[in-house]
Amino acid sequence: MQMLTPETAMNVLQQSQIKDPTAAKIIDKKDMREVAREFEAVFISEMVKPMFEGIETDEIFGGGKGEEIFRGMMIQEYGKTVADRDATGIQTQVMNKLIEMQSEMTASNQSAAIQSKQIIDAEFTETSGINKGSTL
Repeated sequence: MQMLTPETAMNVLQQSQIKDPTAAKIIDKKDMREVAREFEAVFISEMVKPMFEGIETDEIFGGGKGEEIFRGMMIQEYGKTVADRDATGIQTQVMNKLIEMQSEMTASNQSAAIQSKQIIDAEFTETSGINKGSTL
């Protein structure tokens, strides 16, 4: 039994997960703005988190694990609220970078496909030339 190399195994896994590669790209384009918004929300949440670390809670009405969980959820909601308004411009920068990355990936895939087709055509031409010259 032949063993698969890690690269081959990864390629097989990726291809099995994507039924229609063109559909995956369309979904990416539709979800790009949402991904950028979520990125900004997480970024803002992480930036706001240190502001709340030094705040002490009232022992009568707060504290404990419940307070920690609620505070984390509240900080996440602050991040989402700021991201919904797109006040920082982070979403625009992330969108531009995602579009740039996608166009580079598409260009490299197209050049690889063209190069692969040229190699196949060259092999077919060489094979055809050998068969034409041979006689039975």
